[in-house]
Amino acid sequence: MNSRPASPARLWPLLALNFFMADMQSGIGPFVGVFLLERGWTSGLIGTALTIGNVAGMSITTPIGGFIDATSHKRAWVAIPGIAVVVASAVILIWQNFWAVATSQIATSVAGAAIIPAVTGITLGLVGQRGFNRQIGRNQAFNHAGNMVGAAASGYLGWRYGYVAVFLLAGLFGAISIACVLLIPDNAIDHRVARGTKEDDPESRPSGFTVLLKHKPLLVLALALAGFHLGNAAIVPLYGLAAVAETEANGPSFVATTIVVAQGVMIAASIVAMHAAEKKNYWPVLLASFLALPLRGVLAYALTGWWGVLPVQILDGVGAGLQSVAVPGMVARSLNGTGRINLGQGAVITVQGIGASLSPAFGGWIAQWIGYQSTFLLLGAFGLIAAALWIGLQSHVKGY
Repeated sequence: MNSRPASPARLWPLLALNFFMADMQSGIGPFVGVFLLERGWTSGLIGTALTIGNVAGMSITTPIGGFIDATSHKRAWVAIPGIAVVVASAVILIWQNFWAVATSQIATSVAGAAIIPAVTGITLGLVGQRGFNRQIGRNQAFNHAGNMVGAAASGYLGWRYGYVAVFLLAGLFGAISIACVLLIPDNAIDHRVARGTKEDDPESRPSGFTVLLKHKPLLVLALALAGFHLGNAAIVPLYGLAAVAETEANGPSFVATTIVVAQGVMIAASIVAMHAAEKKNYWPVLLASFLALPLRGVLAYALTGWWGVLPVQILDGVGAGLQSVAVPGMVARSLNGTGRINLGQGAVITVQGIGASLSPAFGGWIAQWIGYQSTFLLLGAFGLIAAALWIGLQSHVKGY
């Protein structure tokens, strides 16, 4: 095992990176839906543009994970994609034709696909398997706090000065994020440990790519997450669209409020997940995250506008906060020794991305046909499907 002490000199830049990269990673992404709605786009067309970007990110995530496993320049896989996100956000502000928006979403999704496994690999390379569970919990707490602060600032700036101010804030956070990742000493990252190679055997070689197909816990996890995200990913943008369409809310401030509430809960949920996994395993943590979705769908159906923001987004924070720690932790634990941990992270993100990428278009067109409230019930039902898969196939994942 990696026994090197995790010194503050190495870990504080990592925690700062997780804080500031939250706003950089998404750019003006959370505000794209209401931005386009205010410029005459329909919910179906908005969902389709977002889906095109999500599909592109999904298709590239697994090979990017493999590249990150192999490279000794993991910091560059954070810095360069961060610049790409800021540029892509500027495109949306300048051009609002369909293909310009879709192209910018493709760039944002591809960049986001690189940043997550890169930061996971850097974390594992700094603290090793022994310290990974606790550190990933801290990372996620800081990441959610950064999302909360960035969203609150974006909402205020968007309300006061318009969407250009939201973009400028994302650019500022991007510059700070790049500085933070460069403050992590490259020689402090053990690149063998970062990819999950056996820490006590320096001669061990990485497993072949087929390890992903043979690893049943990974397959069950990815399948359940795909079902969950098919329902979950569309609720936030549709909830914002419903409120703005009914003139119940100001676009930027409403979207910011939904994010702030969820991210605040995610801070607590990520810490709970960290401690729960240390005492037991990740199975009950993930089950609880799946069961939060149907409750959220019912509340979104029953409550609209500002009245529903708090309960709907608290449940979003519970589900996403638990998964933000449990998913990378389970992948790292189950693939330890294979040398393919970041490939595995990418593969899981890819499969869950199938659900997430289809969700905006699916939810957007369904909402156009049957209305927003009924759509929320339908989307929430996918949480029950994910929970049923997780319970039915628990023999393959118990112990992780």
